[in-house]
Amino acid sequence: MSGTIEVKPAPPAPVVKQAVAGVRRRPTRRAAAGRSFGRHWQLYLLMVLPIAYFVIFKYVPISNAVIAFKDYSPIKGPWGSEWVGFRNFELFFQNPVFWTLVKNTFYLAAYTVLASFPIPIILAVALNEIRVGVFKKTVQLVTYAPYFISTVVVVSMTILVLSPQLGFVNDAIGLFGIPKVDFLGNPDYFRHIYVWSDVWQTTGYSAVIYLAALAGIDPALHESARIDGASRVQRIWNVDLPGIMPTAVIILILGVGNIMSIGFEKAFLLQNPLNQSNAEIIATYVYKTGLLNADFSMATAIGLFNSVVNLVLLVVVNFVAKRITGNGLWS
Repeated sequence: MSGTIEVKPAPPAPVVKQAVAGVRRRPTRRAAAGRSFGRHWQLYLLMVLPIAYFVIFKYVPISNAVIAFKDYSPIKGPWGSEWVGFRNFELFFQNPVFWTLVKNTFYLAAYTVLASFPIPIILAVALNEIRVGVFKKTVQLVTYAPYFISTVVVVSMTILVLSPQLGFVNDAIGLFGIPKVDFLGNPDYFRHIYVWSDVWQTTGYSAVIYLAALAGIDPALHESARIDGASRVQRIWNVDLPGIMPTAVIILILGVGNIMSIGFEKAFLLQNPLNQSNAEIIATYVYKTGLLNADFSMATAIGLFNSVVNLVLLVVVNFVAKRITGNGLWS
């Protein structure tokens, strides 16, 4: 018996259609920014005042730096005054006090950075190891409080403490038969007085930053170190210090970047005719040149020179720190 076998063709393969309409397009940056603003408008509102402050008091005045290249006249204004090019800079560089100002400013600022950088780290690590709550809070209060004292008050206290007639320092050394010393009248003591009074005033505040960094270290690292038999000193050296190293490097970079912008107020208040040789720095010289002598063009040129030196130091130190530690202000 013979039959015919009917072979049915295979059904066609299903066509996969791309659902173009179903594919979501990536939102544009403007739309994403709009949604972000809608969700977090309170945070953006808080940013308005800080941004306005920097724009009004930092960026807008930059345009007036053109005074450094002009023979400024208050009547003609910054843009109407006569253009003199680099004459003000040349006069400053040729001034006999130029190298004295640079040397005094650099030595004082470098001394301040070297003294004020490690001490807050030591204080923060010590406070982090204290387990007695009352004692820890008392030490924090005592070390943090001087930061809120006005610089004028700190200088007044320093003058009274070191006074040859009324200061208890001279009374104390007098008990050992040492003659009284006029500390503020001797230029050799000026930098030490400035730096260590500044360390006393700012150490507690600076330590708070490192305490916050220490609080962010994973407790499991300390537990692992204890299990491995590490002592307290070893845990500080191998866990705490590496944990706060990125913060310390950034603070050091910022400190070195401002090394030529040492504060004007304290240096000016501690100055007197006897210690002037070491106490005169760029900031005080700018004040005397610009405001007391009304030479606004020269004062602006000196300030611009100071800012350029700070910028160069900031870039160089950031580059070195990035190469050595891997941490920096920017990539």
